[in-house]
Amino acid sequence: MRMSKQKNKGLVPERRFPEFRDKGEWQVSKLKHLAKRATQRNVDSGETRVLTNSAEHGVVDQRDYFDKDIANQNNLEGYYVVEEGDYVYNPRVSNIAPVGPISKNKIAKGVMSPLYTVLRFNNKINEFYEQYFKSTKWHHYLQVVSNSGARHDRMSISNDEFMAMPIPVPEPEEQQKIADCLTSIDELIANQAKKVKSLKAHKKGLMQQLFPAEGETVSKLRFPAFMGAGEWERKLLSELLFETKHRNRKLEYGPQDVLSVSGEYGCVNQIEFKGRSYAGVSVKDYHVVETGDIVYTKSPLKNNPFGIIKENKGKTGIVSTLYAVYRVTDMAHPEYLDQYFSRDFHVNSYLQPIVNKGAKNDMKVNNSDVLSGEIPIPKKEEQQKIAACLTSIDELITDQTQKLEALKAHKKGLMQKLYPAMVEVGA
Repeated sequence: MRMSKQKNKGLVPERRFPEFRDKGEWQVSKLKHLAKRATQRNVDSGETRVLTNSAEHGVVDQRDYFDKDIANQNNLEGYYVVEEGDYVYNPRVSNIAPVGPISKNKIAKGVMSPLYTVLRFNNKINEFYEQYFKSTKWHHYLQVVSNSGARHDRMSISNDEFMAMPIPVPEPEEQQKIADCLTSIDELIANQAKKVKSLKAHKKGLMQQLFPAEGETVSKLRFPAFMGAGEWERKLLSELLFETKHRNRKLEYGPQDVLSVSGEYGCVNQIEFKGRSYAGVSVKDYHVVETGDIVYTKSPLKNNPFGIIKENKGKTGIVSTLYAVYRVTDMAHPEYLDQYFSRDFHVNSYLQPIVNKGAKNDMKVNNSDVLSGEIPIPKKEEQQKIAACLTSIDELITDQTQKLEALKAHKKGLMQKLYPAMVEVGA
């Protein structure tokens, strides 16, 4: 894509396509002159398809997004009717959408909570604005006019202030050129996301074949070299792991070495993964985690209600005393255990009978109790073969995920240059 830099000081983007570089400044209009609020109520609850506006996925079916109906199906009368092609503003803020998302409904006709603002553009050809609202160029205005005393998780803006938002208006031809460019990148991103999703589904299906089903003693799929190797054994985890007692007493490691456990990424450095260390005042009592150690985080999470068990594949670090750290015996391969427990089903089915949860859903389990259950395990050579197979797929997933993130970063950077900074316009 060939574009040129624009040096004008007015309301123009940093980058423009060659055929528009001499077209001068963009116009500015208030949102209310480009679109109208759609305020039709769902009289007699005629529409039952409830939609929601997700910061990450845009407008989606509520049932698909939450795996259940959040709205009361018997009380949808006050909801707004949302036509396909309408735009929806969700005032709920998040890390992904610091002022809330504005998304185009590309699903179908439905209804949405009256907490949302529904917009209908005067011109049905409005892909330019669909992309514009995926940028951050309009955030400053909402931050300025929002009520600072409002709830911390929701923007508080009057309808008049919202509809007075300044919006850039280039000529229709330039609008379409920008929209086509960014939409083509969206298609690349969508195709790349499908590749990642397909690889993850392939691995999930393969794991179901490579590990025995619940109550069985042999896997459905075995590598040729192990076809006649007999059934797997069931071993106590205490035969495969032992708890380490190595503490950071000599302060060999500091806050920069603190690790966390992620269900998707395994053991990660807190600063590299989260941008900061969450270590306490002192890390003297923290557990030392060496490469190949197995770490168990005893924190209930949405997809891992009984915690996460992961191998530390990176360099030596330290973890809070809220974690348990184990070392692998000669009977087991650390990557096999890491893969075995990487499926939610396996880790939860193993830990559920061991973990006691209190009334507040807090986990009550001793480090030694974690080792009291049994898991199926083949000979070490077969463990290594299974681990190597699944790890190779993990590497493919990582590679394709990095390509996906690179595409997203490319689009984000491009939008910064294709849309001007509206902060110069003011309210």
